Amino acid sequence: MTQAAEPTDAITRRSIAFVFPGQGSQYVGMGADLVRHSPAAAAVYERADAALGHPLSHMILEGPADELDLTINAQPAILATSIAYLEAMRDEARQAGIEIVPRAVAGHSAGQYAAAVAANAIDFDDALRLVRERGRIMQERGIEGGMGAVVGLSDDQVHEVVNAARHHGEISVANQNAPGQIVLSGVVPALVFALEMSKTVGARKAVRLTVSVASHSPLMRRARDEFGRILSKVPFRDPQIPMLGNVHGTVIRTADGLRDELTEHLVHGVQWTTTVRHMAESGVTDFVEVGPGRVLSGLIRRISPDAITHAVDVPDLRALVGSLRESAP
Repeated sequence: MTQAAEPTDAITRRSIAFVFPGQGSQYVGMGADLVRHSPAAAAVYERADAALGHPLSHMILEGPADELDLTINAQPAILATSIAYLEAMRDEARQAGIEIVPRAVAGHSAGQYAAAVAANAIDFDDALRLVRERGRIMQERGIEGGMGAVVGLSDDQVHEVVNAARHHGEISVANQNAPGQIVLSGVVPALVFALEMSKTVGARKAVRLTVSVASHSPLMRRARDEFGRILSKVPFRDPQIPMLGNVHGTVIRTADGLRDELTEHLVHGVQWTTTVRHMAESGVTDFVEVGPGRVLSGLIRRISPDAITHAVDVPDLRALVGSLRESAP
């Protein structure tokens, strides 16, 4: 199976990327309108239920919210919903007589699994089972800690805060989400110190997130090691569409490279700013957020102000497909 080359040429028409959100975008009822209007989306939820052996779709559509928000449920729920949106969009495009082919795909954190499915690098059923295991292992094997969002500091200020906070324990930058918007991850004493110091040096916002593990940090080493052993037994393929990873924000070219990425990004930060800039510099003009919510669209506009963003989280897919027609082959 031959992988598409990394795009570097200039373009004269619109060129799109599919981007997939991660944990935190979930909410009870996500995808409900889509399921009512799209048999293709409904079929994805049915397949997810069969693959996992329990009614994930009922939890997604009906709740309760406290169960959906558990990491072990939220990650497969986001994946299933993102692929439901993807298949609904593809089905609408086929009915319009076109095929929407992205120039690249990328996912934010757990969203990488939906991106890998979109790139035909892993089967949907395998991806579902993997993210459920990922959520379980992160919760059980990660050292207790926390995460916090900081908005409005420069890179130098963040570096200063993190260095000072390390006197109170392990802490690092977990997500570079956009210029001036980062997420810290670490043990609670260091995190509390860092958030207070961030306010002191001028952050517009510095708040704890409602998570009990320090994701994307060295505190997840045990989780990485256990999950890596599981990943080694799952079949992957070379991505058929250029897929950008979180660890370095560069193109993943091989199945082994993807497996390494999914293992290591448990202990490394999400370089979302680098990822989006890489895609924009390679010619992507339109970013389609495939999944619930519009969080990534907002980040992308901050990173690349000239980018055009689209959300698939709408009932009327016909209008979206029509707006993307120029990117069809």
